[in-house]
Amino acid sequence: MHGLGHAWPALLKTLGPLPPDIEAQVAGALAEDLGSGDVTARLIEVGALASATVLTREALVLCGTAWVDATFRQVDPRVAVNWHAREGDAIAAGTVLCDIDGPARALLTGERCALNFLQTLSGTATLTRRYVDAVAGTACHILDTRKTIPGLRLAQKYAVRCGGGRNHRMGLHDMVLIKENHIIAAGSVAAAIARARAVSPGIPIEVEVETLDEFRTALAAGPDIVMLDEFPADDMRAAVTMNRAAGGAVRIEASGSLDLDTVRSVAATGVDYISVGALTKHLHAVDLSMRFRLLPAP
Repeated sequence: MHGLGHAWPALLKTLGPLPPDIEAQVAGALAEDLGSGDVTARLIEVGALASATVLTREALVLCGTAWVDATFRQVDPRVAVNWHAREGDAIAAGTVLCDIDGPARALLTGERCALNFLQTLSGTATLTRRYVDAVAGTACHILDTRKTIPGLRLAQKYAVRCGGGRNHRMGLHDMVLIKENHIIAAGSVAAAIARARAVSPGIPIEVEVETLDEFRTALAAGPDIVMLDEFPADDMRAAVTMNRAAGGAVRIEASGSLDLDTVRSVAATGVDYISVGALTKHLHAVDLSMRFRLLPAP
């Protein structure tokens, strides 16, 4: 499929487990939508059955099938969803993604909630795949950030993995990320790193720097990762060279004003990671449609 790369047969092996909060996310979304009940669905006879197909009007990388399944399962466990594609598949516009069969009221009630999850997570996976494809052939990996939709952190980070990207820290609890104000409060980069090792042993430490002089200082202190914020390409290359000369123990991450037009040139500098807030922040939800058909009464 043009612009989204080829099939990724090994991708599903790298996705890891589904987020543990899917059922809770779906329950919250349904409660938000249903309120005291679906008054429009009451137009349909209680015993009526229906069939529906979900198709995509644009190319996508599929993500969110578990959320769709959970939506209809919570609305009515008699609904059956039959998928024609797998998570992480690159799919052309006009393709039917799944068939849904069951009580007509349940299909209509669950439609918007199910499509909201599917269009949002597929949008994240699709954009991620474009960034991953843009740096293909380099040794650089695309990372997400914490710039996620509130309440959908784990879901969007799972979608990034569906798109072939990798996750940065999940939250404030699983990595120390030392920025300018932390350095000021601690007194120096070295003091901040030493303090981090003392109070959070075993947790990865990353330091953000804005100049090559700051990079030299951070490199000498030996964090796990140094983030180059808004570095010119020549300075990125210089930082990579310095790190290799020092043994290459530190990983280097590039961050800042990056897009699909510039990401490959950044990857070519030799950095290990590029973090892209746009993957989860500048979200384009893919265009999906659910086509409904009422079945004859038995």
